[in-house]
Amino acid sequence: MVILAMGSAKASLPEIFDEIALGIKSGDVKMLSKNFNTSIDLTIGTVENTYSKAQAEQVLRDFFNGNKPTSFNIIHQGLSKEGAKYAIGTLTTAQGKSYRVYLYVKQLGSLYQINELRFMQE
Repeated sequence: MVILAMGSAKASLPEIFDEIALGIKSGDVKMLSKNFNTSIDLTIGTVENTYSKAQAEQVLRDFFNGNKPTSFNIIHQGLSKEGAKYAIGTLTTAQGKSYRVYLYVKQLGSLYQINELRFMQE
């Protein structure tokens, strides 16, 4: 079993996606960012960039301020050719928008951290 540390707790790999899903569903940037790598590829719509952890927090805060989440469900999980774990989900907002969300996490030592996060409007 793979163990990863999140805050003061330890969780197995499926639980990292559970925690990330809860962070997205609640728009909780702090919960999400504690799982960020030191830099993260973040895409929101057509804007794609690599950000530091602090920059990515601000970009996500701005996104969630304009797109209040009402639901988020992970619909698929898997393993990429490069060894990254990924999950694909659907985010629905109070503004009536729907986004396909792609999450990529990589193992760094005993931790899993988010390397890439994409929000693509459907």
